[in-house]
Amino acid sequence: MEQRLTHHGYKLSFILFIFCLTIPSSSSFELQPSAADAVYHHLNYTAISDFRVLNRRTLIQCPDPNPYLQINVTDNADLSDDQFVTVNVSGVLVPSDSDWVAMISPSYSNVTTCLESEAYYIQTGDTSTLPLLCHYPVKAKYVSSDPDYISCKNKECQKYGSNGDCEVTTCSGSVSFHVVNIRTDIEFVFFTGGFSTPCVLTRTDTPLKFSNPNSPLYGHLSSIDSTATSMRLTWVSGEKEPQQVQYGDGKSQTSEVATFSADDMCSEFRLGTLSYELNLFKQYFRQFSLAPIPKCIGSVVQSPAKDFGWHDPGYIHTAVMSGLQPSTAFKYKYGSDAVGWSEEIEFRTPPAGGSDGVKFLVFGDMGKAPLDSSAEHYIQPGSISVIKAMTEEVESGNVDSIFHIGDISYATGFLVEWDFFLHLITPLASQITYMTAIGNHERDYVDSGSWYSGPDSGGECGVPYETYFPMPTPAKDKPWYSIEQGSVHFTVISTEHDWTEQSEQYEWMKTDMASVDRSKTPWLIFTGHRPMYSSLGADDQFLEVVEPLLLDNKVDLVLFGHVHNYERTCSVYNSECLAMPTKDGNGIDTYDNSNYTAPVQAIVGMAGFSLDKFSDDAPSWSLKRISEFGYVRADATKDELKLEFVNSDTKHVEDSFIITKK
Repeated sequence: MEQRLTHHGYKLSFILFIFCLTIPSSSSFELQPSAADAVYHHLNYTAISDFRVLNRRTLIQCPDPNPYLQINVTDNADLSDDQFVTVNVSGVLVPSDSDWVAMISPSYSNVTTCLESEAYYIQTGDTSTLPLLCHYPVKAKYVSSDPDYISCKNKECQKYGSNGDCEVTTCSGSVSFHVVNIRTDIEFVFFTGGFSTPCVLTRTDTPLKFSNPNSPLYGHLSSIDSTATSMRLTWVSGEKEPQQVQYGDGKSQTSEVATFSADDMCSEFRLGTLSYELNLFKQYFRQFSLAPIPKCIGSVVQSPAKDFGWHDPGYIHTAVMSGLQPSTAFKYKYGSDAVGWSEEIEFRTPPAGGSDGVKFLVFGDMGKAPLDSSAEHYIQPGSISVIKAMTEEVESGNVDSIFHIGDISYATGFLVEWDFFLHLITPLASQITYMTAIGNHERDYVDSGSWYSGPDSGGECGVPYETYFPMPTPAKDKPWYSIEQGSVHFTVISTEHDWTEQSEQYEWMKTDMASVDRSKTPWLIFTGHRPMYSSLGADDQFLEVVEPLLLDNKVDLVLFGHVHNYERTCSVYNSECLAMPTKDGNGIDTYDNSNYTAPVQAIVGMAGFSLDKFSDDAPSWSLKRISEFGYVRADATKDELKLEFVNSDTKHVEDSFIITKK
């Protein structure tokens, strides 16, 4: 989610005015103009930190001729697919809180300058000092995270005097990085000056290589239709030759192979085209002759996905396992004799559409977080606890499928973070079907065909998302689909593509929902990313255009994300409660849809991203509001649809409601 400019235009104009005026005209210790542009460029969409604009800092010369400095790795053996690496720095004369270690990949990235890329940057209009790094650090850690570093507990004498006394003493420290197989070689670089005024002290002599950069990894499942007799498996490898999935009793299927390049990413973003409000701001600036329009208005910023955030994705393999039975366990492994095989994994097919019931988990806005407390491009602090709690549920055998409704990895143009995300969800997504909807942080970018023109995808424009998560959609860049599992028909839309009347997606929504056989699937759930109702605000046009379709087709439940909390409504239409739930014998809110009035709507965007707090005032249609990390557990039979919000930290159910048809 981002705070929408249409709701905050004047406030943002003021912020932009102040921000632009505070940019120093020249200082090697401050952000260069393109960095200042990048900060405002992401101000309304992401949480800016010094690390996240590191690539636009000017690299200064380290005034440290220290001949004793060294950086090395405890174990120089080739890397496995998943391990912790200890990095040691030694020979430090004066330990500082500003000393840090960066993990760089690919290892051939030049940490001093990008002279060979000069023409590339000039053509974008960026004539400021070139970026610090040719490739953005994969992750970083301050050496002060070692509690013995600043105190110099680990001392070493480097020079003795004639009387035998130590004349030069140095200090050392260690940091640990969690490393997963991202296929490209890795080096570690020792910096000082913090993320704000960085300079290179030294770097590892020999890059670390993965023992098998072609390993088949991160297998995840998805359904291709409502029969549950076929399942798609998607995985990643550094090898482009087709591989296989072997499953069941001797069956196998050869993979289709895809990839994408930096040329497939969206190109650039010009500040000042972001919104109507920014254009108003420029007119206001001219009208009152306050000063020359700041340089950051109208500047061109290359997208991270095409520029410093690019990382080679390897090759994405996908194969369909057919001849399966619904609600049945099977085993599989994937890979080849040439690159190796995954471990054997047991998975369970979902129930077929029209069968008696289905149990599923649903959430949005999860992303990922590091397991080593390092700095990364974008961290969603609740994701680890949510994934851990859901994995326990899946391994208990009580979950048939998962729906992740937008804002998937939050890579937002830093492509290596898709690998981090896929690694994190593998325990879940390798065992049951993992269905997704596209969100703003996968698709949106100016002049790219997205309905909202913000820079939220960082230039990805849906390409990595659709490659990693092939859903049963009608065509490329038409990421809407429907699927039936058990007693539920799921209509999954893209809020990031045109949903207005006469649009292709609008006509598809009408046709899809009108065609549902309610004797077969009595429950109709409508889902996508951006909400129609939120105490924190929503798109009124989306509500006006699409909500009538929900009423016309008697949609039972609407699930959205985008806002980072949990909120449940009454049976609502046109911002009015047409019916209220009653309490059952256990005190659970129960909606009686045997006498249908309107859908129940719920926001489930609390699965990882920093939480949005509620104000004290709430609309009359808002019945329950929780700002805690978690997910929703659902159980649908033919007669009853029960949902529970589970707090992932405590595992307690903090809200329950039931929709019945009797």
